[in-house]
Parts: sequence; structure tokens; C-alpha cells
Amino acid sequence: MNPAPSPPAPAFLPASSRGALTRPPRSAQCGAAAPGSAQCGARIWLRRARRSRSAEDPSARIAFVLYLHHLVGTIEVPLDLPQPPTITKQSVKDYIVDPRDDIFIECEAKGNPVPTFSWTRNGKFFNVAKDPKVSMRRRSGTLVIDFHSGGRPEDYEGEYQCFARNDYGTALSSKIHLQVSKSPLWPKEKVDVIEVDEGAPLSLQCNPPPGLPSPVIFWMSSSMEPIHQDKRVSQGQNGDLYFSNVMLQDAQTDYSCNARFHFTHTIQQKNPYTLKVKTTRGITETTPSFMYPYGTSSSQMVLRGVDLLLECIASGVPAPDIMWYKKGGELPAGKTKLENFNKALRISNVSEEDSGEYFCLASNKMGSIRHTISVRVKAAPYWLDEPQNLILAPGEDGRLVCRANGNPKPVIQWLVNGEPIEASPPNPSREVAGDTIVFRDTQIGSSAVYQCNASNEHGYLLANAFVSVLDVPPRILAPRNQLIKVIQNNRTRLDCPFFGSPIPTLRWFKNGQGNTLDGGNYKAHENGSLEMNMARKEDQGIYTCVATNILGKAEAQVRLEVKDPTRIVRGPEDQVVKRGSMPRLHCRVKHDPTLKLTVTWLKDEAPLYIGNRMKKEDDGLTIFGVAEKDQGDYTCVASTELDKDLAKAYLTVLAIPANRSRELPKERPDRPRDLELTDLAERSVRLTWIPGDDNNSPITDYIVQFEEDRFQPGMWHNHSRYPGSVNSAVLSLSPYVNYQFRVIAVNDVGSSLPSAPSERYQTNGARPEINPTGVQGAGTQKNNMEITWTPLNATQAYGPNLRYIVRWRRRDIRGSWYNETVKTARHVVWNTPIYVPYEIKVQAENDFGRAPEPDTFIGYSGEDLPSSPRYLRIRQPNLESINLEWDHPEHPNGVLTGYSLRYQAFNGSKTGRTLVENFSPNQTRFTLQRTDPISRYRFFLRARTQVGEGETLVEESPALLNEAYTKNQVDIATQGWFIGLMCAIALLVLILLIVCFIKRSRGGKYPVRDNKDEHLNPEDKNVEDGSFDYSDEDNKPLPNSQTSLDGTIKQQESDDSLVDYGEGGEGQFNEDGSFIGQYTVKKDKEETEGNESSEATSPVNAIYSLA
Repeated sequence: MNPAPSPPAPAFLPASSRGALTRPPRSAQCGAAAPGSAQCGARIWLRRARRSRSAEDPSARIAFVLYLHHLVGTIEVPLDLPQPPTITKQSVKDYIVDPRDDIFIECEAKGNPVPTFSWTRNGKFFNVAKDPKVSMRRRSGTLVIDFHSGGRPEDYEGEYQCFARNDYGTALSSKIHLQVSKSPLWPKEKVDVIEVDEGAPLSLQCNPPPGLPSPVIFWMSSSMEPIHQDKRVSQGQNGDLYFSNVMLQDAQTDYSCNARFHFTHTIQQKNPYTLKVKTTRGITETTPSFMYPYGTSSSQMVLRGVDLLLECIASGVPAPDIMWYKKGGELPAGKTKLENFNKALRISNVSEEDSGEYFCLASNKMGSIRHTISVRVKAAPYWLDEPQNLILAPGEDGRLVCRANGNPKPVIQWLVNGEPIEASPPNPSREVAGDTIVFRDTQIGSSAVYQCNASNEHGYLLANAFVSVLDVPPRILAPRNQLIKVIQNNRTRLDCPFFGSPIPTLRWFKNGQGNTLDGGNYKAHENGSLEMNMARKEDQGIYTCVATNILGKAEAQVRLEVKDPTRIVRGPEDQVVKRGSMPRLHCRVKHDPTLKLTVTWLKDEAPLYIGNRMKKEDDGLTIFGVAEKDQGDYTCVASTELDKDLAKAYLTVLAIPANRSRELPKERPDRPRDLELTDLAERSVRLTWIPGDDNNSPITDYIVQFEEDRFQPGMWHNHSRYPGSVNSAVLSLSPYVNYQFRVIAVNDVGSSLPSAPSERYQTNGARPEINPTGVQGAGTQKNNMEITWTPLNATQAYGPNLRYIVRWRRRDIRGSWYNETVKTARHVVWNTPIYVPYEIKVQAENDFGRAPEPDTFIGYSGEDLPSSPRYLRIRQPNLESINLEWDHPEHPNGVLTGYSLRYQAFNGSKTGRTLVENFSPNQTRFTLQRTDPISRYRFFLRARTQVGEGETLVEESPALLNEAYTKNQVDIATQGWFIGLMCAIALLVLILLIVCFIKRSRGGKYPVRDNKDEHLNPEDKNVEDGSFDYSDEDNKPLPNSQTSLDGTIKQQESDDSLVDYGEGGEGQFNEDGSFIGQYTVKKDKEETEGNESSEATSPVNAIYSLA
């Protein structure tokens, strides 16, 4: 069946037909051909032929194009290059939705430019903007139908198809048949009591209401007890309950058919049947007779790839045994499975070879009967050669191939950009030949998306493949400088995905050597990978892949490290011990020292709980006071990031109970079964299970575990623990987790095997409620700060696209906040000052919103070498020791970790050996015991941070004659006693100068008391304040002036100087510049002033005269 397409949406088969649009595999690049090889030669031949335009045999040219097509395979174009749309995600063809939820019809695509999306419904354009309940996700084609404000989901049932368009073409989704789940009620009916003779066959009909999808059928009594089934009583595939023969005990219960509907998680129960068994004196034994199917033969058609289920149910007394055969051969090996007490034969993944005649043989001691089933295998279309994206350089040739098979054989139809290729504009470089499109001499601008539809009466396939014409030099798509670790003697692969147009040639080299790696232990693949059959130590090194085409070349390096394997050199051994003893299980491991080793223990294939009775050590496990419950299989698992090894032993615990002869053997409980989820809510769900047999030891606990398929698929985690007396529990859930649960029963003997997993239940998303913990900020270099934290786990993410908003600012200046959004658990801030504090915040965010405002943490940028200490004081209190004292550096540039002092004795040109002392960061004093009293010492002092030692401060001990010497420190002039002495001397000099000045200005005639011993007149007012009047009140000089002998006032000048008071032309000063010369009058002044009193010529006498 291949209906004609009608633009804009081609009319394919109904979406109920099986098949799916497949996504092209990632990065299947061609290359890795050595110069001169067949592959390389094919490419060179094609290019030369294209440029020379020489006449050649077209069939030979197409043959080379065919070879090139197989060589190239599927190519993925980097998204930064122009390319047509590619559908990356879409809903399934048969899409059944829950009527209680909003409807999401998915359609995602990539391309450059970013594609735009449109939809058709039932073959007509679907105007999303006109329906207020319907919207389209941003930058996506996914439809969202919202029923929060009311509406009937049934009104939106139909067939939907998505179109993704950009400037280079249009890609199509499959047709999506949307149906709303239905859970109809059981029709009311009155069920009469069924009377049946003992030994007679009986079938109880179920006839469940037709749900969508079909419900799960099971039989129970009205008191919810399961009906015991065996080869005499069993449920058929149609839901009916069959009795091969009725017995008297069958009347002890009633029989009710139950239907469980998938989406609503509801169970509907039919009115129960009640049996009345009429007994006779004896049950007559009868030969088998078929209750289903009827007669001696029947036929069955099945589609290729699905499971075939054949069923035979027979009556008879005693209950017959069923056996299965295939005429003319054996049952398909490895694909068959007997079910329902051998009454059903399942053949999985049926193929055409499974056609033929099968028969079931029902037999008991009274005879046998058989039924023949003729099986015909048909096939919906399936791919033999699915069209793949085609990348061509300008002027190159290529082809698209669409080959499919089926029964009946499918019809192939080509479309371009969603329209039948016959209706598209003519293209002289394109030729359609059945299931193949050949392109010759393509040019830029010929890009388009081609669709291939293969259909028959059983279904259809739809594939998109674009043709993109590009002129691009080679580029390597893998990260630069990859590091690959592998265990010695294991197989490994170095990947180097690449792209270019024309398709580049790729070659591998090791450690810069000129030989291409291909052959022997190496195998170069066309997609850019280099495979090693067995990695050896000598294979370690730097590998370089080089991609080359006519436009240039690109290269990348991969470093390979070969590690030693992890091996348990002494593992645990089987032991038989007495109760209460202390057995030890050995586990000594040898591993590669560069890999982190983890050793764990299992008991009976489950993780071992290490309680206070057990001690786990590096090379073993010790059990103190062993008990019967410790008996079992113990497994030591030694693992690294690359490999693991394990060793197992069985521990037997001997115990002789008092009533040994009466006690039944105790074993671990059987696994729970029939897990069911009910009471579904946003943050909780009720889990119910049926306990397994406790095997003579009461069940004490149930452990509920969960698994989610987003962050750690396949990893089971403990959720909660419940007493052994319950079989139902309400479980607390986190948002945006696709849960699956299982239950483990525990008794005194041990733990059961886990139950079969429950069905999955996905909670809705929400914004995160907590922020990351363990936030730290520390520099890894002097100009950066690395911010790290513990990321949220699967049950804390609460929504898709979990990310972290990192904020930071300088703490000391309280500047503005900087922020960055990342998805990893670290962020590096660059160009930071050296060792300054920062305020840091890390906030979690997902597509539903942000977590609460985070706490602020303090971090520091990177450290650097410190500056030299501020000073180094050296004192020599005696000839036997030297005291050192220093201060911290002015710029520590980090946390000081200590000081390093190097010192060396020297005497003239002779030097001693260098000695080293290290001090803690808080120690700033050190006393050196001299080895001899003559030598001096040279000291080198440096402060130290975790980065290293900083600048050096160099000082030398003073010579012994100047014991008060301290280099670069305050000298004697800064001492208190010296300052006081100098002040006293200065005051004395000042008084002498004043007296001399007065004497000279008054001509030596100033009023004084004739007798120094005479008391002063108390009425003299100048006596009260201690002052003396040396001039007439009416003839006082102005400031800065003095009176001459003739009574005139002139500018004050110095008649003498300090030199006049010294012996010679210069005065004497001490080291700090203070005058210490002896005040002495020059001889010539003595001669000219000979009429003066001899007492007045001496400053000392002048002071005496004042007294």
C-alpha cells in the first residue's frame, strides 16, 4: 500500500503500522587511508576526473562512486556550518496519553540556521496560534496541549506530523497517531451459580471491557486471594480461566476476573463466579480433548520481528501433559520458551525461517490428541540500506540509496523537502533510479532534505537524509590533548572524529615518528579511530592524528597511559568455624599505584553491612563473635576506575541447637513479588507487594530500593526500611525522578534476592530546594581562585538542565558581584590579586527555577612568594651567643608556613660552612651559640608560604668593639637615656648663649646684686616669675633687632658664632649633629675687652653671677 502524497504532508500509512524514524549515528567520518591505498586512490581519481572533464565510461564512474559511498558512511556536520534540518527527537507513532495529564507531542530538530516548525493534523495544516490550549515550546517544535483550564483530551485525537524548515531544506517526522487512554467500566451483569459435574471440563469467561491499551487480566477470589494455577487449572491468553477437569475442592472459593488498566492504575473486578460441583461415585478417566483452539488444525499469521505465541489447552482426566513439535525440523534454537505449564510456546523475534507447521500433543494415560497450527510470517518494511546524510564538495558526485524489504515487498517513494520528488523543480544534476538517487557535479546551493518512504500493507518506514554541498578545510571534532588510560593487555581505542569537505584523509603517528600507524597491533578505522588489539607498556606515548584534504590539514594529540591490572593476590578461602569464633577473610590486592583502589565486600551477592561486629582492613575482613546469620558467600571486590577483580569464599558457621532433631532447616526468605504502585501523588506513592516464603525464619525487615534512569541508570539505592509485618508503605518522593522500586526481604538467616522491579513512576519537576554544600574557594595559581562544591544528586536536582549560578566579589572592598552559570562542580576565576579574600555564593537552578538564596562562603585567591621580613635585629650580649629578632613580612602574599634561616661564620676572607634552621610561622626569635668569640656571622632570612620561599634579607653580626650595633635598626640616638642627656646639654648651652648675648648687648653693664649672697627684694615684681630686667623699659628693642651703643635700632645680626666658642675654626659635633664643643673666648676678644670684669668673660662665671 503506497498512497500518493499530497503536499504539504505526504500521506503515509497510518501511524499504527510498525516502524520508526532512525537518527543517523554520530561522527562516522571516513578517512584513515594511507597514500596509495584503494580508498585514497578512489578519492584522487574522482577529483582528477572532475577537473579534467575527460570522457570515461559512466558505469565505471558510478562503480567508484558506489565504493566511495560505502567508504564515507554517515557524516555529522558540525553545527557551526550551514546545514539542512535533522529530526533529533519525536514521539512514537502509536502515542497513547493519560487523559488526566497535559499532552506533549515531541518534535526536536537541529540545523543551521535554527529550524522553524509547523504541524499538520489529519493531513491538514494545524494552526497552533488559533487554539489557546495549544502552544509550541521555544526553539522547539514540541506541542503542548494544556487542560488546566478545562477541555476534553478526546477532542485532540488524530494523526500529527511535524515539519522542520530552514534555508537549506525541510525534514519530516513520522505520523504520530495520538489516542487517549480509556478505562471503561465493566458492564453490569448477573452471574448465576454454575453447576458442573466432578471431572468435567470448564471454562470461565472473562470478556474484559476493551481498554486502551488492553488491560492486564488476572483471577482472584472475592476476598482478593490469588487463584492457584497448575497444569489442571490455568488462565488462557484471552483471559478465560480453564479447568481441564473440575474437582470437588474447586467449589471452596469463588472466581472473579480482574482487569488492571495501565494509565489510571485502577483495577476493575467482575462479579464473581460461584461453582457447585456435583459429585458421583467415581470420576471417569477420559482421553484428552482440546478446549482451545478448537478442532485439529488452525492457522496464525505473525509479523517479522515480534514474538509468536502458540497456545493449546486440553481437557481430560487426569489432566493432560502438553508437548510441542515442528514438522520437518526442530523448534527454533535459542528463541523458544515454554510458558503456562507448557500450554504456550513463545518464539521471540520471529523471522521468515520460523514459518511452517507446529503441533501440540496433549496426552494422558488414556490417550493422546494433537492440534496443528500453520504459521505464516509476514513482514512490515525493514531497512536493508537506510539513506544516510551525504556531504559533497563542489563538483563531486554521490548517491542516496533507500533499500527496504518486507512481505509483501514494499514500494519505495522519494520526496524532497516534504514534497513528492516528481513535483519538485527539475534538477539536472539529480537522477532518480528506483531506490537510488544519483548526484553528478553538485554545486553549492544544491542542499536539500530527501525523504524515503517504504510501505506495504503491514506498515511503513520513513527516513530523512540531507544532501549538503560544502567546501570546508579539515577540522578535528574531538577535544584537544585527550588522555586515555587503559589496563595492560586490554583492547583500547583512540578516537579522532574529524570533518571536512572534500572528505579528508586521516593518518596516525606516534611520538612524532614519520611512519603511519596501521597494521600489526594497530588498526585504523575510517571514522578516525585507532584501535589497539592489546595495549602494552611500550605503547604508552603521544599519538597524533592528522586530517588532510586539498584545502588544508588539522591535527590533534592523544596521550595513552598503560596501567597495571588490579589483582587479588590472596583472596578469602572457604572456612568452617564454630559459633562465637573470630574468622578472618583475606583480601590482599596488587594494583597500579597511580589509580585509586576501592575494596568492598558482598555477602550473598548483596552489599555487606559492616556493623560493630566486623572490622574491615586493608587486606581482609574480620568477624567478631560469628553467628549463624553470618553464614553465606563472601565476595571481595577490588576495583579502580579502569578494572576490578573479585574473589569469593563460603563461610559455614557450626551450631548445634538443643532441639536439633525437631528444628526445621532455616533459609533466607524468598523474594517478594507482584509489586504495585497506587495512590499516586506529586511527592508520594504507595508501594504494595506480596511477601515470599520466609523459609522457617520469620521476616524481620523489608528494604525498599529505588533506581532512576537519568543520573545513575542501573544503580540501586536504599530508599527506606520497614518492619517485616507490613507489605505496603507510602514512599516519599523527590520531584523530577523517574522512579523504579524493588523490595528485599530480611530474616535472621540473611537477605532475599531483590524482587522484580515495579513499573516506573515519574514525578513532576520543581525548582531545587537546597543549594550545593562544601563550597570552597582556593587558588591553584597566584592569579586565580578555583571555586568547588559538592553537586546535587539525582533526588535533589528536582528538574531538567541542572546548573549552578556562581557569584563572587572581593570581600575587603565590597565591590559588585560577578556571576557565571556552569553545569560542572567547579569554576575558576582568573586575573585575581594575590591572596585576597572573596565572598562566594553557589546557587542551584533548573528549568523550573532557582533554589533559595545561598549562604555566603569565604575563599581566597592564589598565594605567591612572600616579601622579605621587615627587619632583622642582631645583638651580642656576650662573647658566647648572638640574639636574633625579626618581624613578619610586610607582604605575606598568603599563609606563612615558616621561616628559613641560613647562616655562615666568616673571618676576613675565610668562611665556614652554611647551616640551616627552620622555624614555625609564629617564631620570630633565635639565639645562636657561638663556636668561637672572634668570627662574625652572615645571616640569610626568608619567609615561606606553600608556594615557596620569598625574598632574602641579608644581615651581618657587628664587630665585637661595637656591641650596641644593630643593623637597619634604631641606634643609640633613639634610646631614652641618651635623648635625656642630650636635652640637658642643649638646655645648658641655651642658657649660656642667652647670658653671653645679654652681656654683649648691655656692654657688660647690667644691674646685678653687689653681693651674690644678698637676698632679693621681695617687692621686686620680676622676682615673682623668676625673670630679670636687663634693659630700660622705655628703650626696649624691637623683635629681631638689637640696640647699638649710640642708641639706634638696627637689624639683629650675630656678633659671634659657635666658632667663637671653640678652639679653632670649626665646632665639634657628635654623631647626631648636636654641638659638644667647649665654649672658649678667643684671645683677641680678651684683649679688646680687657676693661670687662674677668668674671664676665667666662660663661660659667656669668651663670654664677645670675645665682
